[in-house]
Amino acid sequence: MRLDIHPSDGPFGARARGVDLSGPLSDSLVDDIREAWLAHKVLAFPDQRLTLEDLERFCARLGPFSEDPFIAPLPDHPHVIEVKREAEETSPIFAETWHSDWSFLPTPPAGTALYGVEIPPVGGDTLFADQHAAYAALPDAMKRRIDGLLGVHSAARGYARNGMYGDKDVGRSMDIRPSDDALKTQTHPVVRAHRETGAPALFVNMGYTQAIEGMEQEEGWALLLDLFRHQQQPQFVYRHAWSPGMLTLWDNRWLTHCATGGYQGHRRLLWRMTIGEQPS
Repeated sequence: MRLDIHPSDGPFGARARGVDLSGPLSDSLVDDIREAWLAHKVLAFPDQRLTLEDLERFCARLGPFSEDPFIAPLPDHPHVIEVKREAEETSPIFAETWHSDWSFLPTPPAGTALYGVEIPPVGGDTLFADQHAAYAALPDAMKRRIDGLLGVHSAARGYARNGMYGDKDVGRSMDIRPSDDALKTQTHPVVRAHRETGAPALFVNMGYTQAIEGMEQEEGWALLLDLFRHQQQPQFVYRHAWSPGMLTLWDNRWLTHCATGGYQGHRRLLWRMTIGEQPS
């Protein structure tokens, strides 16, 4: 097998062909995949035929399995969750707020893998925003202002009992389990160096960043809103379209992302795993 990379028409992102992820992969091919993933930030593998075991085996080659709180895993597959929406569902679209996966954890996942089991014929694109490019485009004065600041992250808006997916969220097919654990907070640098490349990127997001440590709430929230508006500008965004059998990898250290709708009346089912940082 030989990896064949086709960059997207957007500011980043690529499709990878020439590999069958359902079978064994050589160390050199895995190295090529990781290199392409780092280079393009979002790497999609169309036309794959994967079982749950295939997905787990492939992700294990990229790094340790990461934690996925607040959503029940599939039976006998403790590291796989279903991102599911039935055709008749009317609840808000899952993950339609800009976020970086589980940024409220002490060690957020390095990457996410999402495999399209059932993909509607319309809608359902995922938007990704490049936070390395967003940081680079900040005015020097703003870079100086945020240098050394810590963002306060929490899952409360989504997964607390009074959150978006809390006790009042009825009629949803995903097995989300809200908890008081969502009220816990974790700090991370507002500007964080990518562990593998060392390049700086903004590490704040509308979904999980609640405050700036050491700032009054009003002042900190005003600063965060400025950063949120900046980081979502069209020049930083790649719109990713799905197809059945597509496996997509993205790098949470570079990116924020959000889901979109537009597929009312169609069932949508994906399997998701998160990938941890490789040991130093």
